[in-house]
Amino acid sequence: MGDLKTGSVVEPGASIGAGSVVWPTAVVRAGASIGRNCVLGRGVYVDSEVIVGANCKIQDAAKLYGPARLDDGVFIGPGAILTNDRHPRAIAPDGTPKGRDSWARQGVSIAEGASVGAGAVVVSGVTVGEWAMIGAGAVVASDVAPFSLVVGIPAHPVGWVGEAGARLVEENGELLRCPISGRLYRRQSDGLKAVDE
Repeated sequence: MGDLKTGSVVEPGASIGAGSVVWPTAVVRAGASIGRNCVLGRGVYVDSEVIVGANCKIQDAAKLYGPARLDDGVFIGPGAILTNDRHPRAIAPDGTPKGRDSWARQGVSIAEGASVGAGAVVVSGVTVGEWAMIGAGAVVASDVAPFSLVVGIPAHPVGWVGEAGARLVEENGELLRCPISGRLYRRQSDGLKAVDE
């Protein structure tokens, strides 16, 4: 079990990996799984059926609703929300309250190394590709390609980023280069792929 700070709530049946830190007022529900070496900031909410890979950083007040899945190395900015219902209602058409079993939860899937900016909302069922970056305050209602940089409401692509997080620079019509690492990337129909140099 990781380092659970005083005031954090980890329900029985939740799993916290070695080396992970859960800060005060964070809540991890039963059935959630947090990988090793993760950081969950103050006020983070991790719902049941959320799976968080290793080495993830979930900033203060972020809300992850199940059944979301985060691969290794994902960053979730402060106040970001991963939703789980495309048709939210408090009551059914007949006026009766909707309970947990009266709707189909649909999680968000975030691939390795991707980042979700502060205050962004990712709508249920969306897949965010590896190393993609979602700008602060964006509302993401459709899938995000690997290495894509998306911003706005609704979120739309404005460029490409590499593993270092910097916006890539055009090298020619097919290749882009990271100004920090110098790594090259090749355009593909479904996004970018790093070129082994």
